[in-house]
Amino acid sequence: MKSIFEEMGGTYRRVGDYFVPNLVLPDTENYQIGKYGRMRRSYLKEHRKILYTNYVMEGTLFMHLAEIDQACNERMEIIVSAMAKQEGVTEALKAADQMEWVRRINSIHNRAEEIILTEIVYA
Repeated sequence: MKSIFEEMGGTYRRVGDYFVPNLVLPDTENYQIGKYGRMRRSYLKEHRKILYTNYVMEGTLFMHLAEIDQACNERMEIIVSAMAKQEGVTEALKAADQMEWVRRINSIHNRAEEIILTEIVYA
């Protein structure tokens, strides 16, 4: 009588007196997980435990986190540049009043990050 694992094509190897399944993780590339990917992982771990477990068991967690991180960084650039253009934060302002430019850019960056976190990371 075969086990379910054997029926699905799995094999075993003998280690001492025990039979251990031959499990191999899927081939993964070297993904670089940034700030938003790490935030997504923490969110999944704390609030979406089943989804987190599914990603881990399928071996797709790091690929998912890399995609989220890349999407967040791209969206952040788009939002910040659009808001800066809309609010008139230009290089001319930077040359004229650096502290005002820094204040406005920080404000734009913080608002854009809130949008990113709500739309992508915590969705």
